[in-house]
Amino acid sequence: MFRKVLAAAALLAGFSHAFAAVDVNTANEDALRGIKGVGPTRAKAILDERSAHGPYKDASDLGKRVKGMGGHTVERLQAEGLAIGPANAQAAQAKVAQATPAKAGAPQAAVAVKK
Repeated sequence: MFRKVLAAAALLAGFSHAFAAVDVNTANEDALRGIKGVGPTRAKAILDERSAHGPYKDASDLGKRVKGMGGHTVERLQAEGLAIGPANAQAAQAKVAQATPAKAGAPQAAVAVKK
């Protein structure tokens, strides 16, 4: 029984980690590549621009400074968990939660425990 509870806790911890926001101003290349839609080339471009000209102020600043990232791309990346600045990390998490609402009547995940 203890193993089942431990496995359920590990599974829930993994899901919460998947929705954690990644701050574009502090993330390394691996963290940026963890965002769906950010590959090695885009991650390198973000890091190179940040090291050359300092942190990004907001989403529009990111879109203007990094070649190939327009407004729609930045919005999509924010929905995937990309945050611009530490103050926006919670806002990005809220956007992710809003983008994936639970369907009405959909079965909820449950853990059965036998005694």
